[in-house]
Amino acid sequence: MTRPLAPGFHIPPDLLLRAYATGVFPMAEHADDPEVFWVRPESRGVIPLDKFHVPHSLKKLMRRQPFDIRYDTDFAGVIAACAESGPDRRDTWINEPIREAYTELFRRGYCHTVEAWRDERLVGGLYGVALGRAFFGESMFSREPNASKVCLVHLVERLRRQNFLLLDTQFTTSHLKRFGAVDVPRRRYEQLLADALEGTAKF
Repeated sequence: MTRPLAPGFHIPPDLLLRAYATGVFPMAEHADDPEVFWVRPESRGVIPLDKFHVPHSLKKLMRRQPFDIRYDTDFAGVIAACAESGPDRRDTWINEPIREAYTELFRRGYCHTVEAWRDERLVGGLYGVALGRAFFGESMFSREPNASKVCLVHLVERLRRQNFLLLDTQFTTSHLKRFGAVDVPRRRYEQLLADALEGTAKF
């Protein structure tokens, strides 16, 4: 289900947090689109934290520690990279209102990044929103092979360590299914979300 907001609409941070708490999130048709839509899917993607699967080849790579992993050091760089088009994606759904809104959530401590660095260059990362004991993954990018995958592994490790209950991926892809992502019906998702919002966790 989608509901358009007016062109050039500014998303108030408090409204955005309330939306997440009710299972709704914003998207745009493409990066240059001034409109934003509220989305409430009938089926929601989640990665069960107790069933997260790391492919064997990625485990071998992780042991070599190919990247310097950092948290919350360059939000602007991460969201800008996630909004870029590339060979594997001609366009993205991250437009200017979305960038502004999540930047404000980052300033308020609700939005977080996991970043992969090599030789002081940002080569991969992801960002998402933490609310209660839920983490809502938004987007990821790689400028080097496997950089975003390594960030995802570190994200899950941190969420487990900090007693999070829910990792929301919004939708599932063949890429995410390799890590254990599953689709759950809206009603089931809303129960998982309600359970996760009852407590608090520090990212």
